[in-house]
Amino acid sequence: MDTIIGGLFLVNGIDVWMEYGVFLTEEKRGGCDNLKAILAASKTKEHTAVDIRENNGEKYSDELMVSNQARDVTLLFALYAPTKKQWLKKYMDFIAFLKTGNKGWLSLYFPQLELTMRVHYVESSNFTPLTYLWTEGVQAGRFKVKFHEPEPII
Repeated sequence: MDTIIGGLFLVNGIDVWMEYGVFLTEEKRGGCDNLKAILAASKTKEHTAVDIRENNGEKYSDELMVSNQARDVTLLFALYAPTKKQWLKKYMDFIAFLKTGNKGWLSLYFPQLELTMRVHYVESSNFTPLTYLWTEGVQAGRFKVKFHEPEPII
C-alpha cells in the first residue's frame, strides 16, 4: 500500500502517508470532491461602480482589473494505523502538525496535478470512525480539514 498511496500528497515537503498514515479519500467510491475543492475557482473581488441618479445604470472604469478573493478549501482525509494507540497518536500529531505548519503556513503539494497551494489550517470536523476505535486491531477513521488560501492559485 505504501507504493500506491505514498508520494501522492505532501504537506511542507512531508509525505503525510509515510509520516502519519493519512491520505486523501472520498466519501463515495469514484467521488471527486477533493479534486473539485482543489480546482474550484475563487470568486473575483467586486469592481467599484459609480451610480449617478441622473444616468442610467452604473459606470465602471474603461479597464477592469481582475483580482481574486481569498478562498477556503475543505479536503477529506482518512487515517489508518495498525493499533488503537498508534491511531490516536498519529491523529493528534497530524492535527498538531497542520495547526503549527511552518510559522503557521502549509504548502500543500499534489504531484499528480503538479500543483502547490499555500494555505493555513482553519478547522477540522469531527472524525468518522471506519472501525470500532475502542477495540484493539486495525483502526481507521475519516475527517475533513478546512484550509484558507489567502492568495488563490486559481
